[in-house]
Amino acid sequence: MTDKFIFWLAAVFAAITGLLFLTENGWLASIGVHFPILVIGNIVLALITLISFSLSRKGLAATNPNVFVRSVYASTLSKLMLCVVGIGVYVLVNRSRVSKATIFILLFFYLVYTVLETWQLYRASLRQKKPE
Repeated sequence: MTDKFIFWLAAVFAAITGLLFLTENGWLASIGVHFPILVIGNIVLALITLISFSLSRKGLAATNPNVFVRSVYASTLSKLMLCVVGIGVYVLVNRSRVSKATIFILLFFYLVYTVLETWQLYRASLRQKKPE
C-alpha cells in the first residue's frame, strides 16, 4: 500500500518538476516568478507529504478511529503551518521583490499534494474495512 503512495508521490513530483523546467524560460519567466523558490517548494512539499502520509497511515492502523481522525488533522495542519512559515520566510527574505505568482503557484502545489495524500488515505481506508 505504501509503495503505491510512494509511486504516486514520485510521479506527481516528477510531473511538477518537469513542468517547471519546461516552462522556466517561457511562461514562468513572463509572469515573473522565482524559479528556484518553486523548485525548493516542490521538494519540501513532497517530503512533508511523505512524512504526513506516514503519520496518517499509522493512525489508520490504530484500533480507535479517533486516532486516525486526529492524525489526519494534525498532519494536515502541520503541513499547512510549515507552508505558511515557508512563505513567510520567502516574503521576509525577498521583501522588495516578492512575486505573488510564486506564492500562488506554491499554494497550488500544496493543494495538489494534499489531494494526492487524501485520495491515497481514502483508498487505504476502503481496503482496510472488513465486512461484518
